[in-house]
Amino acid sequence: MTSVQPNPGPAAGAPGEVVVDEPRRRLHPLSPLLSGAKSIAVIVAALSWQTLSQVGVGRFAIVVTVIAVGVVIFSVIGWLTTGYHVVGRELRIQDGLLWRRNRAIPLDRLQAVELRRPLLAQLTGLAELRLEVVGGGKTEAPLAYLTVREAAALRQRLLALAGRTPGVADPAAAQPAAGVPALERPLFRVSNTDLLISQLLTPQAFLLPVGVAFVITQFVLEGSWGFVAIASTVTAMAGVLLQPVRRVLQDWDFRLARDPGGRLAVRYGLLETRSQIVPLHRVQSIGVTWPLLWRAKDWLHLRLDIAGYAGPQANNDKRSDRLLPVGSFPVARALVWEVLPGVDLAALATLPPPARARWLHPIALRSFGAGMTPEVFVSRAGLLTRELTMVPYARLQSVRVVQGPLQRLLNLATVYADTAGGRSGVAHDRDVAEAWWFAEQLSLRARLARGPASHVPAAPPPAVPPPAVPDPAVPDPAVPDPAGPGAAGPGAAGRGVALPQPLPGPAVAHDAYWRRPSQP
Repeated sequence: MTSVQPNPGPAAGAPGEVVVDEPRRRLHPLSPLLSGAKSIAVIVAALSWQTLSQVGVGRFAIVVTVIAVGVVIFSVIGWLTTGYHVVGRELRIQDGLLWRRNRAIPLDRLQAVELRRPLLAQLTGLAELRLEVVGGGKTEAPLAYLTVREAAALRQRLLALAGRTPGVADPAAAQPAAGVPALERPLFRVSNTDLLISQLLTPQAFLLPVGVAFVITQFVLEGSWGFVAIASTVTAMAGVLLQPVRRVLQDWDFRLARDPGGRLAVRYGLLETRSQIVPLHRVQSIGVTWPLLWRAKDWLHLRLDIAGYAGPQANNDKRSDRLLPVGSFPVARALVWEVLPGVDLAALATLPPPARARWLHPIALRSFGAGMTPEVFVSRAGLLTRELTMVPYARLQSVRVVQGPLQRLLNLATVYADTAGGRSGVAHDRDVAEAWWFAEQLSLRARLARGPASHVPAAPPPAVPPPAVPDPAVPDPAVPDPAGPGAAGPGAAGRGVALPQPLPGPAVAHDAYWRRPSQP
């Protein structure tokens, strides 16, 4: 959480920690122009075609000019009154003219730092730094804009301070040496061709021909349309394709890597490039989704839940929660192992609810399931779009057992395993005795996972090496080709980086936990 302090004094560091008082710094001088341009674009987009037709082009241009001048002046005033500096293990930001606001962000609550470069920032060589903290419902203190070098150095410094033991180093020493690039271990790079095809296999793309046919039919029946009608129709059709197009632009050239500190480095974007560094111990859960239209290509996508980001919201493409926008099951299996060591996506067994729960789910009963492995709590749901959630026990914040009126009649209950990331693992409609057993086990395992090292039994060494991110040019012997022998492999060389060899042993069908059990 961000603390608001009227007159912050010198930061009280931990015992033995040297507090360095550095001068307040300002953002880049071009920041007002970039911020103003973004605001002007939003205002112009909010003005409808109806307004343009009513006031005329000349008056419309005058209104836009007056608004632009006002926005730029306001942005300049905001730039003059905004500053930041690092004091001890806090990032302090001051802004405001009439109402001065001083924010102190404790770096020990830092979850992730993201470097964004919108199109105008790319053209001017600038970048925006965004901080995500524990419990934040929105991004804390975005610093827009800094030079790319300054933003990258500040990000490395903040991440180093966030994970540093007090008293072991001077804060200024956390900055990387100039001209020394950080070596990263590449994990995977998504094919842009696969990304385009995946967004064509969406309901919006499938319904677009229907909408075009409807518009043509209306045009033929009406005989002639006015300017407002044509513009409104084009705007509506563009709105239908907005989400697929936005996803293509945002996930373009998606790359995953591990930095020297063991953190996950995620980079993607075309018009707005985004570079995010996520400490793996901040990951709250991993979600796997199999969209209905993607199953013919045997594709899925992975998401991360990170404490500090806003909770789950439908169609919120601004959230930085991507682990794999689109990919095959072997790739997802290897990436899950990278983020949650010891968790094999092909070996997650779940059990469906009891048969009497069919009164609540007459069609989709067998799509629900839950289970526990030594590392994570697993839950699945979804009939058309299948979803699976993995929650590490150490990330559990609370466990709830909930009974609705119909569940009480059927002696059923639902178990929720809540995390700080906003999403929960859910065991739907279990027998009441089983639900309380789930709750007890989850609470016990969460305490053991978070307890002192002396109280946690040492994990045995893995009997098999982790799965490998497959190179498209090399077939994976552990996963059978769904197209059958001799089928051509997708993609081109360079998409994957070879890691340790795949898990040996018999192949496990990746949809085994979605199949109906043999017993009734």
